[in-house]
Amino acid sequence: MNWQSVPFTKVKIDDACWRPRLDILSRVTIKACLDQCEKTGRIANFAKAAGLMEGEFEGIYFNDSDVYKVLEGAAYLLMSNRDPALEAEIDRIIELIAGAQEPDGYLCTYFTLVAPVRKWTDMEKHEMYNGGHLIEAAVAYFEATGKRKLLDVACRLADHYDRLFGPGKRHWVEGHEEIELALVKLYRATGEARYWKLALWLLEERGRGHGQGEIWDKEEWGPAYCQDDVPVRDIEKVTGHAVRAMYLYSAMADVVLASGDSAYVDALHRVWAHTVERNMYVTGGIGPSRHNEGFTRDYDLPNETAYCETCAAIAMAFWNHRMNLLFGDAKYADVVEREIYNGALTGISLSGDKFFYVNPLASDGGHHRVEWFGTSCCPTNLVRYLPSIGQYAYARTDEGLAVNQYMNGEAEFEVAGQLRVKLKQTTNYPWDGRIELEVDPERTSKFVIRLRVPGWCRGYRLMIGGRSLSGAEALTDRGYLVLDREWSQGDSVALELDMPVAIVRARAEVEADRGRIAVQRGPVVYCAEQADNPDLTYDAFALSANEPFHASYRSDLLGGVTVLTVQEETGRPCVLIPYYAWDNRGGRIYAGVDSRSEKSESLFLLAECVVPTGPGLIRRDDLGTKERRGEV
Repeated sequence: MNWQSVPFTKVKIDDACWRPRLDILSRVTIKACLDQCEKTGRIANFAKAAGLMEGEFEGIYFNDSDVYKVLEGAAYLLMSNRDPALEAEIDRIIELIAGAQEPDGYLCTYFTLVAPVRKWTDMEKHEMYNGGHLIEAAVAYFEATGKRKLLDVACRLADHYDRLFGPGKRHWVEGHEEIELALVKLYRATGEARYWKLALWLLEERGRGHGQGEIWDKEEWGPAYCQDDVPVRDIEKVTGHAVRAMYLYSAMADVVLASGDSAYVDALHRVWAHTVERNMYVTGGIGPSRHNEGFTRDYDLPNETAYCETCAAIAMAFWNHRMNLLFGDAKYADVVEREIYNGALTGISLSGDKFFYVNPLASDGGHHRVEWFGTSCCPTNLVRYLPSIGQYAYARTDEGLAVNQYMNGEAEFEVAGQLRVKLKQTTNYPWDGRIELEVDPERTSKFVIRLRVPGWCRGYRLMIGGRSLSGAEALTDRGYLVLDREWSQGDSVALELDMPVAIVRARAEVEADRGRIAVQRGPVVYCAEQADNPDLTYDAFALSANEPFHASYRSDLLGGVTVLTVQEETGRPCVLIPYYAWDNRGGRIYAGVDSRSEKSESLFLLAECVVPTGPGLIRRDDLGTKERRGEV
């Protein structure tokens, strides 16, 4: 398999769903996060470490990482719009960061200011985690501006790591993974193979008894909390802290892509199946437990107490995007889509300046987004994730290109390294299932276009140049329609995905959801919120099993959404909105539905009901049939 991501700089998104969110991000969110980093002393810590101002370290030992993530997000925004004021502010912060770097390349303001004699003594203290986010920001800023200052800082830091750690040197197991995937990015930016080899070495250190520090000493956490319980190639199930686990698996996939060595492939397949089929919510959320911010036991998926950290949903998108590139299977892009429209998007308000750290699937009205957190990894992760959302839309394949996500806009590709192709996508997705493509190669040529058929879709129609294609003409492979033909300028493709309202049930093993259902239309999971349903009561509300749902687009509501309306047995309407849009108007959200009989289902004061996707997923509208990948 030889798939490559198409940089989001080659993808122009211009639709009613994403364009407003990206505009708010550039106008509001980036400034809000920079202001908070200034207000909370995160930026000042670098000035203090550089000797430019007096004062003590402020905050938590991993606070440097928040500044780096905001810088990475700013770099992505500058790639799309070279804003001089934003660039000048980032340059100012970079000067402080460079000044804080020690002569040997070490950089972590907490240890410089608070505990210089304790460097590299506790693997939990996020020294390389901070460094990983610096490296990612540096690569992004260099690509955005061509300026090397931060990239040179990152190289000196990585060289410091390489001098201390590696074969025949000191052992190290970083408590919070991140450095591993960052080193692969640095390798791609510089061509220095020793960086990805250091990432490989760090992966190989896990599960071999080298870990030491606060995590390892806590009996209720131990090595499994930071995925240090077994060697990575022997991983069979997801454990511990959800974000750390997803970053680990992302790095494993990166190393396979960088090295061509398939040693981790079996482990990646095993842990993906275990995560998605037994430990993921219908929203794409992962990590049900507040205690360890991660996983407990299979099918333990409570609703009201669901942790589902925003960072974990973002990291799930990172990992599944890499899996798609590695294996060319649409099921991974299906998970990316689930995160894009549900698990990750709920983490930020429509106004762009308030955030969820925790994303429960039920609320009695007491859970709300806030402007910032003491540990603010989620706002700063969103600010680097959302501007680069276009990178998930397409992939270059060894035979042409794949359309992974449906977003209105335009993209440019190189096919086979020599043919330039422009692709225009016209759609009102995710509210409508019709996607029109205009293909514009620089000359008539034969290549393959793959179109993902989402896992939720049960029927579709495909046309090329206005002519419907039969199944024999549009073969399917690993979840894609494969269009292998000669393409000329102006060729058109229309794919229409059936998008009825789907009733989703969890497997029986999910105790919290026995007898309950979730509602989904297309890729979007829905919930009922009190703002739309003020008269609903806990005991009296019931839906007829045969009552149809009505979908209607509301441009005046929640930034423009399709709402679902259904009548309960007494004739009163119930309105459902996308899960990601809840808590933008106050009030509580309702949840799933209790199936007390075959004819009626009572609405409870809960949000979405959960269900692991993948094999074992059961939908009411196709009971007794086979899923696209796996048996019911």
